[in-house]
Amino acid sequence: MVHFMSFLIAFSLIAVSGKASSGFLYPQFYDHSCPRAQAMVKSVVAKAVAKETRMAASLLRLLFHDCFVKGCDASLLLDSSGTITSEKRSNPNRNSARGFEVLDGIKSALEKECPQTVSCADILALAARDSTVLTGGPSWEVPLGRRDSRSASLSGSNNNIPPPNSTFQTLLTKFKLQGLDVVDLVALSGSHTIGDSRCTSFRQRLYNQSGNGQPDNTLDQSYAAQLRPRCPRSGGDQNLFVLDFVSPTKFDNAYYKNILASKGLLNSDQVLLTKNKASMELVNLYFFGGQLSTWPTT
Repeated sequence: MVHFMSFLIAFSLIAVSGKASSGFLYPQFYDHSCPRAQAMVKSVVAKAVAKETRMAASLLRLLFHDCFVKGCDASLLLDSSGTITSEKRSNPNRNSARGFEVLDGIKSALEKECPQTVSCADILALAARDSTVLTGGPSWEVPLGRRDSRSASLSGSNNNIPPPNSTFQTLLTKFKLQGLDVVDLVALSGSHTIGDSRCTSFRQRLYNQSGNGQPDNTLDQSYAAQLRPRCPRSGGDQNLFVLDFVSPTKFDNAYYKNILASKGLLNSDQVLLTKNKASMELVNLYFFGGQLSTWPTT
């Protein structure tokens, strides 16, 4: 059951992290030019996650936010300059994207080991894989050989990354723009089994501030009552809440159990169960490990 779900997540992560702006990617790319590259990345990530477990989710999220803008090219890591407006300033990243200092530490170590060899884009892809493994998730071979971007896209970051309050159709549309389908959508959403979310990302579910003033009826009300004291109608925007209250630091399939219990924290989590038959079947499949009579289609 868990193995099958892990396989799908790993497959979807490969689909995302294997994207590059040009060139052919393969796992052995640095075997001769920097043979210790992967081990060095893993070592730094392991120390960072041991110091702060949340860092695993932060690094995984950076890969997702990078790949959905111009491909997996490390454009997210660029700071603003005379010709660049950093993607760090976008709505999905501002005040929430973190872990850059870990990547800087990896890059510094690799530059001493093999100067001007390992790209930041590859470092980010490896760090996301290692973060997943260190929290109990699946492992996979990372295709390597990406080249780093020399430009960023603030508009791409604002428009391409799915917001936490997205409708199902918005989610699917943004995934399809990246060449991903409903299977990838539900599998990659499973990465919310680790990490935190800010109050501002789900407040509307507690108070339905943009609707008729009634709470979201797809959210378990006992769960909502537990959330409201630290996520009031106003204020507390940056207060953090675990995405998976069952096992918040373990990469497992409890995320899908939460959705089935109407306890998905974000709207973008819960709509996987309530708004589309194919995604609903996949949520059940990834938790229960059953067999689908037919492969889901939208």
